[in-house]
Amino acid sequence: MTETLPTYERLLLRSDAPPGSSWGLFPEDPERGMANFAGPDQVLRGRAAIRTGAVFNLDYPADAFEPSMSRSRRPPAQTMTSAHPDSFDDVWDGYWPQASSHLDGLRHRRAHGHGFYNAVPDSSVAAGTPHLGIQAWAQKPIVGRAVLADVERHRRESGSPVDHAAGEPLALADITSTLQAQGSPLKPGDILLLHTGWAEWFLGLDAPGRAQAKATRHTTGVAQSEEFLAWLWDSRIALLGTDTFAVEALPASADSPFRETSGEDGGMMHQELIAKLGCPLGELWHLAGLAADCARAGRYEAFLTVKPLNLPGAVGSPANATAIT
Repeated sequence: MTETLPTYERLLLRSDAPPGSSWGLFPEDPERGMANFAGPDQVLRGRAAIRTGAVFNLDYPADAFEPSMSRSRRPPAQTMTSAHPDSFDDVWDGYWPQASSHLDGLRHRRAHGHGFYNAVPDSSVAAGTPHLGIQAWAQKPIVGRAVLADVERHRRESGSPVDHAAGEPLALADITSTLQAQGSPLKPGDILLLHTGWAEWFLGLDAPGRAQAKATRHTTGVAQSEEFLAWLWDSRIALLGTDTFAVEALPASADSPFRETSGEDGGMMHQELIAKLGCPLGELWHLAGLAADCARAGRYEAFLTVKPLNLPGAVGSPANATAIT
């Protein structure tokens, strides 16, 4: 399938759909988007990445990021109930599925002037409807070979550590040079994990430090560029998971090419990634342990399973991601 799909350069020339979009290119399972790149062959490739059987949870606790960088998301509050002294249930109130490690679904963002992914009508994307919901990746989980790009280690060992306090935008060259230094070539259908060190940095701050970080609204992430989108699509990446707050740098780079098309988000490229390309995005993932294991072994690959909650119509979900090396 990947051989017959157009390059990103060709996607930009589309007249039958928004330029730069993959709309209509996955007819067999359209609501999975780029997750379709991870098929049976990629699952078997992932299995071959298991060498030691070490297992890594890639989700932080639901209350880890508090106070959060988000203006609204908060940890849930638990209430336990009991019908009798030997039986207990619980209820979680104020539950924001994207408050900690999570996966953004395809209804998380619409493309200004075009709409939701695959031209799903706005009226179909509402509470109580299933269209573009996270269940598409729960009912058929995203499974395959993950390649971890340890940008944090590569930059630190190169004498130029990532500046998280400034919310440094990471150029595509930071990622590709990391992969090259690691000897980690990508293959079609791989799952790409970016370890920048941002989550560890933020969680290492005291309460005033976190409040200051939230006030500045500067977070490390990928610099906005068509070059990055082209590389991601042409590499046939099935999922992009990071340990950052928003995958991309916040605020958007001053030279972001998306300032006119994404004015509501100040030039962010979420609409390009989600609403146009249909790329699953993982944010706030717990990658430190996996990164350390990869560095010790000198191998930056793992078998990865991602199975979000089977909540029809959900915008996002905890990633429920597990890596095995």
